[in-house]
Amino acid sequence: MSPNCHMSVTSFSKIIIITHEFYPRRGGIATYTEEIARAAILTGHDVEVWAQALPAGLKEGIWPFKLRRLPLKGTHGIRCQLSIAREFIRHRRTLQEATVYLPEPGPILTLMWLQLFRNLCPPHLILTFHGSEIIKFHRNPLWRPLARKLFQRASLLSTLTKYTRELFCTRFSFNEDRVLIAPGAPRSNFNPQDPTPGKVNIAKIIVLTVGRLHPRKGQLLTLRALQALPVEQRAQIEYWLAGTEAKHGYDAKLHQQATQSDLTVKFLGDIPDEQLGATYDQVDIFALTSVEHSNSIEGFGLVYLEAATHGLPVVAHDIGGVSEAIDDGKTGFLVPPDQPEKLTAAFSRLIADPALRDQLGTAGRAWAQRNQWRDSVDILFPKS
Repeated sequence: MSPNCHMSVTSFSKIIIITHEFYPRRGGIATYTEEIARAAILTGHDVEVWAQALPAGLKEGIWPFKLRRLPLKGTHGIRCQLSIAREFIRHRRTLQEATVYLPEPGPILTLMWLQLFRNLCPPHLILTFHGSEIIKFHRNPLWRPLARKLFQRASLLSTLTKYTRELFCTRFSFNEDRVLIAPGAPRSNFNPQDPTPGKVNIAKIIVLTVGRLHPRKGQLLTLRALQALPVEQRAQIEYWLAGTEAKHGYDAKLHQQATQSDLTVKFLGDIPDEQLGATYDQVDIFALTSVEHSNSIEGFGLVYLEAATHGLPVVAHDIGGVSEAIDDGKTGFLVPPDQPEKLTAAFSRLIADPALRDQLGTAGRAWAQRNQWRDSVDILFPKS
């Protein structure tokens, strides 16, 4: 355990957040990082974010904290690792005098190697884990001992869910009381209308999935489950998919599958954050049936909370930390990932029962607000 593990951030003048996952990247870790930085500023902390370079042609956002763009694209490749290593070395004195927060695996991987050199590991280091990186760090026999050494040196370790904490502690032999839970919440600029403004298409029940088109997000499984509904229910619904197209032809598989029945399927593409709320307000059911894929798992899922904030009942697979984002039977339905007939049955039940949709959606609004970003900031950066 680090000798600094009980120090408060008031022992240091500044919080420096170093990340590969920041605007213009969206969702997941990028959202978590931005919201933690915003909430830290609101609670009186001095915050500076070091993030990957902004792609040419994009306009920088307006931030309440100081933002420093690093000369790297933000991948886990060797070039980005070397680039961020140079930044750690160049600014080592600044980092020695700050609370350094690494909210994602990119800079953590770099620091795993830099810690082998004297005075290159910040003395007050806070790390957050989301899920998949735990498996990747542990499976690599070269990374595993370096990761364990760095984690032992850290002042504070955190995860978003109990599931991820258990995964971390099991893989790296830590006691659970060494790892704190700093959960996520809906985006601070996510303000759904209540009551919801009038739907444009009131003749159809619309099922929506929001997420990049990727095998791990399970859109193909949702589509097949909806296509397996009785013909009279298929005629009542539309399936909308919002998200960027993926590599490896997954989007082509989705388009091909969409032609296999009379179900109406609409591909909405990438919807900007400022327009996403209006999309949620036009639909009736949210579905994201993620699955374990290679070394990737669903550690939590902030998008489930966003959907619940809009009063939508949620249908999901019961994997990873998803059960901590959905209250099964009260805000939506969790279905085993290997039982497609139960997935179809969950959709069928919601399509047939508008009162149940309203009941789950109303409960979901309150459920989504039970965690606040300020609470997570107090956990990560306690003041004396």
